[in-house]
Amino acid sequence: MAKKKRKKAKNGKRNGDWNGAPAQGNGQGQGLFGGLANLLPGKTSEQFLVGALIGAAATYVLADEALRARLIRSGLKLYSELAGGLAEIKEQAADIQAELAAGQS
Repeated sequence: MAKKKRKKAKNGKRNGDWNGAPAQGNGQGQGLFGGLANLLPGKTSEQFLVGALIGAAATYVLADEALRARLIRSGLKLYSELAGGLAEIKEQAADIQAELAAGQS
């Protein structure tokens, strides 16, 4: 079966693109992550240096077993705390719904 090609819109963008917010005349229609480009340096050599530093940091973290274990342990602890908090919020919402249902009948 042949691959179907998508038709392009008149403005050159594909039909399924999502920009996060509609374009506005004041320059805010840059999409969901449009502001992230301002955080990176503008020159190509500076971007290379930032990428090299990020790569070196990732290599250091992945090579050091003790640091990697601490990061994994911290991540799991954070996940369990978030899951517990979410369960508590769900329980409170169920209690409120039960109170509302009891008040209506």
